[in-house]
Amino acid sequence: MSRDDMSSNDNGRQPLSEQVLWILVSLSRQPQHGYALMKDVESLSKGRTRPSTGTLYGALRRLIEEGLIETVEGADSSRDKQTYRLARAGRARLATELDRLQHVVRTAAIHVRRRHA
Repeated sequence: MSRDDMSSNDNGRQPLSEQVLWILVSLSRQPQHGYALMKDVESLSKGRTRPSTGTLYGALRRLIEEGLIETVEGADSSRDKQTYRLARAGRARLATELDRLQHVVRTAAIHVRRRHA
């Protein structure tokens, strides 16, 4: 695959959705339970991504299955709040996706500047 083909990353995986990207970014900062994560994703994305409860927990389930996040014992164990953290594979996948996005932005900026020069 060439660097110009940005439909998938170097591993042949599809790019992360914006919501999943923000979930991984949020968890890269600290472990969180679902509600805090939902609010943090909304804040980090400046309101562009407002996951519903069902959408968020569906995404979390898939990310656990893919080994990108994992559950941990949370500070608030008095309730049934599940706490999530970024797994090593998730940190690597996030870094790969951020590299891909940086490449897309740099390449697009070069082409736009050439067009207007």
